[in-house]
Amino acid sequence: MGTLNQIRLVSRRLPVHHGIFSNTRCFSTNNVLYARITGTRTFKIYRYNPDTPSIKPHVKEYQVDMSKTGQMFLDILIYIKGYLDPTLTFRRSCREGICGSCGMNMNGVNGLACITSVKDKPVNTIYPLPHMYVVKDLITDFDQFYQNYIKIKPYLIRNNLDPNMKNSIPQSIRDRKKLDMLYECILCGCCTHSCPAYWWNGDRYLGPAALLHAYRWVIDSRDEGTQERLDELRDKFSVYRCHSILNCAVCCPKNLNPAKAISELRLLLSPLKHKEKPDMQ
Repeated sequence: MGTLNQIRLVSRRLPVHHGIFSNTRCFSTNNVLYARITGTRTFKIYRYNPDTPSIKPHVKEYQVDMSKTGQMFLDILIYIKGYLDPTLTFRRSCREGICGSCGMNMNGVNGLACITSVKDKPVNTIYPLPHMYVVKDLITDFDQFYQNYIKIKPYLIRNNLDPNMKNSIPQSIRDRKKLDMLYECILCGCCTHSCPAYWWNGDRYLGPAALLHAYRWVIDSRDEGTQERLDELRDKFSVYRCHSILNCAVCCPKNLNPAKAISELRLLLSPLKHKEKPDMQ
């Protein structure tokens, strides 16, 4: 047990490389900077409990000694829940930017709490993702988000099943590369809930995450439902509510660009561009 605690302590003190992944925990031998925050910091956290309707939603302050915890926002939340306030409620799972459970708004920007580092300033703020029904504290209701995701049919559509392809469908390396920077989306909701167009028309505009996945399936060389998918998007709201504000690209924790995928969908919906034939039939 002592060894495990030592490993955890060392992992929280790994150097941070301030490059393209400046907000993530990573290790590099080049330009390594030790940016560990020390001293006491104030964290203002949104609180709401539906079981106590007499207490309105409010912001509660917590004083945290940074020498006793890690440098990520999720480390702070776990410390507060474990040592200061066990009633604090939030989602979390992998702690390494893979599952997308801990999406929230930190210092005014949506992101994953597990890979977003605390700012070296007196006060940091933590709120739930904006424009969502709050279930409790930092937990939000993803029903509408997942309903929009279901609408884009996130699976391969095959019209003619070849009995010789029971286990796999061949795909060239070139066709496979078209899916890069698309399939990595983890559906954390950070991009969708930073989008003003989604705030205004969340029931009709599918949002950046769903449309990124829509393009991922449209462009897949193995998919035979391209026309069906595009026809589903031919209305004034599904795609065309995007105003290229680019909040989605700025806050995406996987460094994806949903706005670019949406612009590609618009081209495919127009006579200007058509899906290429697959290299392997």
